[in-house]
Amino acid sequence: MAQGAYETRTTLSNGEQLLVALILPIMALVALSVTGVLDDGQGQSSVDVAVPGIFALAVLSSGLTGQGIATGFDRRYGVLTYLSTTPLGSMGLLLGKILAVMMVLVVQLMVLGAIGGFLGWSPEWRGTVFALIFILIGGVTFTGIGLFIAGTVRPEATLALTNLLWVVLGAAGGIIFPISMGPATFILHLLPSTALGDGLRTALIDGDLALMPLLVLVLWGAVAVAGTVRWFKWR
Repeated sequence: MAQGAYETRTTLSNGEQLLVALILPIMALVALSVTGVLDDGQGQSSVDVAVPGIFALAVLSSGLTGQGIATGFDRRYGVLTYLSTTPLGSMGLLLGKILAVMMVLVVQLMVLGAIGGFLGWSPEWRGTVFALIFILIGGVTFTGIGLFIAGTVRPEATLALTNLLWVVLGAAGGIIFPISMGPATFILHLLPSTALGDGLRTALIDGDLALMPLLVLVLWGAVAVAGTVRWFKWR
């Protein structure tokens, strides 16, 4: 709990992390809603499709990019070396960072949801619980992936890799832009980003629980957490 509170304060006071966590998702939400890029021609407005994707982007930003970069530089500057002398352990560090991601996500979702409502977002409220399930599991999954990268490669490589993944997964990984199911795109539906995006869109547009994306996300989360606990390097 103490580690989670510390991580939350650090994130909310860091301008660079707020840029990735809030400013860029807000810009993307407004642009997608105003331009009508995601209009499906069947009566579904762009903003209704955009908001779930931007929620997924917020999870990616806070879990993978935000915590990955912060942890990588904590490791570089010796902060993790000091933490390794405490009873925290790699699991405690992971849980503290997951808690921080969830607290930051509360702020992100409130702000993004309010802006989406102003732009005309009309979600299917009966899918809210399903959406929260995907956000929770997505937060665990992408925090685990971010910490795995930060704990196994050099800090400079962590910065480059997490930013690259943010761009690639956000643009072509099924988060913002839905990917149709087919033989040529089957592999893309096995990505955690596609699973999170599809799950949130199904929940907030149709009000249903997408079981296959949920299974994919849970498997990625289990592997990411196990890999972080096993191979995370404090120095």
